[in-house]
This record gives sequence, C-alpha cells and structure tokens, in this order.
Amino acid sequence: MSYVIREYTPADETAWLRCRVLSFLSTAYFDDVLRAKPMVSVPGFELVAAEEFGAVIGIMDVTVEGELATIDTVAVHPDHQHQGIGRALLAEARTRVGALGVPTMDAWTRDDPDTLRWYRAMGFAESEHYLHVYANYYTEAAELDRAIAERRPGLRPMMAFLHANLRDEPLLREQFARVHVCRRFALEL
Repeated sequence: MSYVIREYTPADETAWLRCRVLSFLSTAYFDDVLRAKPMVSVPGFELVAAEEFGAVIGIMDVTVEGELATIDTVAVHPDHQHQGIGRALLAEARTRVGALGVPTMDAWTRDDPDTLRWYRAMGFAESEHYLHVYANYYTEAAELDRAIAERRPGLRPMMAFLHANLRDEPLLREQFARVHVCRRFALEL
C-alpha cells in the first residue's frame, strides 16, 4: 500500500474525525467521540497519513511546550493497522521534534494491550500513572451516588468522568464498573 505523510489541512477534518472514531472504537477510548477537530492553542504540528487518492488512514497531533512534545492524538484506521503507518507517523514526528531541539516526547494513554505494546516497541518508557473512573447511571444507578456526594438542586447527573489516585485502584474497581489506568509514556530523543 502506498501512502504519504503530510501536514493536516482543514479539508481533512471529516476524514480525521472518521479515522479517530473508527480507530478508537475497539479501545478504552471508544466513547471519546468528537464532532469537530480540537483547535490547537499551543505550538505543535498535525500530521496525516493519506493514500495516494487522498483517503486519510492515519493521524498524529503533537503539541510542543518548552522541553516537551506531547502526542495528543495518534490513530490508524482499523483497515490499515499493523502496516507500519503509526511507526511512519511517529518517525516524521520525531524528526520534527528533534529539529526543534526538544529533548522529550511523551503521550498519555489508557490500558489497551495493543497500544501499550506499540509505545513500548517504539522505545517509550512508562512512568507516571493515575486512574480514569467512569460513573454511569445506566451501568448502575448507585455509581453516581458513590462518585458525586453533593449535587446542585434540579440537576440529575447521568454520567461522570473522574480522575483518581492509583493507590485507590482496588477500592474503585469494587465500586465502579469502568476504571482505567492512565499511563504516561516518554521517549528521550
């Protein structure tokens, strides 16, 4: 398969969104759906892998702040995974980050085995951890009561997304159906 790595353009937005949604569906980020591509408010770059006829099959957004470049989004369309596209996007990102003189690249991700394996294979080292906890009325109505003690009169929460300390993982896994370990991976360039 032939593709090129190039800069993202506004004309890519719909394809970027589709690529991201489809690649996230089989991961712990399955419900992290966006209706528009987030506007980047800090310096960085946005890359796409596109087939010769223009279809976007991979994406990578990187922000750069001081001595750190952070991968905000990396995704490869499910029909094109395991073909080196993520590796190619990362290689281009590393070249650009290196040219800026930034010494470290990092990314935060959840506990998906394939994703964790990819970051490790790319040379990233795992360091910091915390928890993503979901409380959902439709999973169990009492989850929200356990997650939100005080409520504003007239508002009935249906879902909550919370951050928690890793040391509380055993207790939180007993109380909530959906708990993910969020991990930082860093690569010294």
